[in-house]
Amino acid sequence: MQISRRHFLLLTAGLAGGCATGEDAGIPAGPRSLNVGPAGNYATDGVYQKFRDEGFFIVRQGGKLFALSAICTHRKCKLTAKLDGSFYCPCHGSTFDPAGHVTEGPAQRDLPVFEALPNEQGQIVVNIPSL
Repeated sequence: MQISRRHFLLLTAGLAGGCATGEDAGIPAGPRSLNVGPAGNYATDGVYQKFRDEGFFIVRQGGKLFALSAICTHRKCKLTAKLDGSFYCPCHGSTFDPAGHVTEGPAQRDLPVFEALPNEQGQIVVNIPSL
C-alpha cells in the first residue's frame, strides 16, 4: 500500500500528538492534601518511593521528614530515585541531589519541597500545590 507524502505527514503528526510525553506525567494537577500514614513508616533516613505516581517522594534526611517533588523541573517527567538518595530524569538526563538541588542540567530549577506535617492523629499529611 502506498500513501502520499501528505497523508504520511498527517498520520505521523496525529500519532505524535496522541502519544504521552514528559509534559504530562499523569499526575493530578490541582492543589491537594494527602495522608501518607504515620511518621513511624518513615523512621530511617532515605527516600520512600511509594507516592512517586502521586508526584512526590517522602524523604527522611538527618532526622527531618519532608516531601520532595517527583517531577523534573525541566520538562515535567517523572524522576527515578537512585540508591544513593539522588534523583535522575530519564527523559533528558537532569540529576538532583538528595535535597532536590540540581546537580546536572538541562534542569535549572531545584525540585519543590512540599509541606509534610503531622495531623492530630499523628498521621503525616503532605500539602501539594498546583503542579
